[in-house]
Amino acid sequence: MKQVYLDNAATTALRPEVIERITEVLRNNFGNASSTHSFGRSSKALLEQCRKNIASYFNVSASEIVFTSGGTEADNLALRSAVRDLGVTEIITSRIEHHAVLHTAEQLQSEYGVKLNFVNLDSCGLIDYNHLEALLTSADKAVVSLMHINNEIGNILDVEHVGELCQNHDALFHTDAVQSIGHYKIDLHAIQIDFLAASAHKFHGPKGVGFCYIRKESGLKPLIFGGEQERGYRAGTEAIHNIVGMDEALKIAYTNLDDEKAYVSELKTYFIQQLKKHIPGVCFNGGCEDQGNSTYTLVNVWLPIAPEKAPMLQFQLDLKGIACSKGSACQSGSNQQSHVLSAILDEEQLNQPSVRFSFSIFNTKDELDYVVDVLKDFVSS
Repeated sequence: MKQVYLDNAATTALRPEVIERITEVLRNNFGNASSTHSFGRSSKALLEQCRKNIASYFNVSASEIVFTSGGTEADNLALRSAVRDLGVTEIITSRIEHHAVLHTAEQLQSEYGVKLNFVNLDSCGLIDYNHLEALLTSADKAVVSLMHINNEIGNILDVEHVGELCQNHDALFHTDAVQSIGHYKIDLHAIQIDFLAASAHKFHGPKGVGFCYIRKESGLKPLIFGGEQERGYRAGTEAIHNIVGMDEALKIAYTNLDDEKAYVSELKTYFIQQLKKHIPGVCFNGGCEDQGNSTYTLVNVWLPIAPEKAPMLQFQLDLKGIACSKGSACQSGSNQQSHVLSAILDEEQLNQPSVRFSFSIFNTKDELDYVVDVLKDFVSS
């Protein structure tokens, strides 16, 4: 049976070069980076070189990169410390953020009584920047938390504009960039972003590692206590092999960015064309059909299928060897409708299935043709 993996927004396959590099480090650099003997110093040297490398991709200093277990921990570190330690009394976010942000904000509202405000969205899920500015104008001490690229519908936030708005109103700006790091270049020196979250497994690196960018002299405090690792921001022995794997994956991603972006963009364009050609009535959620306003890595497709038939779609795709998603993989096993789609679709649209297909350099047009054929057969049967 044909196997087609189109769930790259959930996680990506490791590049062969990354596997080789991780294996090499596991064999040769197993020392604890906090130890003072030669084994520890070897690991420490690797750790700090990776930190410098990663910082250089974003035009920041190495001291502003803190290694974490992934994007969720980075989001929690930034938001929880902002409220607990930096005097933030209001969180401004949107209803289509990742749950790592939404649930953290709700918990902070419960624990500390912070005010929680949601910026308006248009019918495509795009941020209303005028409403954001109005919220900032009336806010006391606020942190704005808006994701750079939405993980379900692919909308791209104008982080430069949001950064300017936050700077003009003396607010902090946190962005979950988990879907964009490794796929887009971001100059964090030029853009007014205070905190940023990233995760390696979204750009062909290992799971269980990511980083939090923390702007210099922000005053952010640690959430995890114990040792003095990560300059005191994040206690715990660093997973050197994972950090090296992340560094290797990011290096390859940015070295080959133009060619790989062009290749994956062409896949997305081709997939949209074939769906329109073979499935009358197909629609695309959010702004994902517009490559100028959405990421080149995913589409969220609404299919003209009777509601009673909709529950069988995911099963049928899996049966045909096609891996995709109805929403965030972090909600796997939940029967609840996507909170992102619920914010932008009406009840009738929600009763019919939407599926997220996300692409990588390892996909081909032949695979996409196969997926379109399977969808066409299911819709018409």
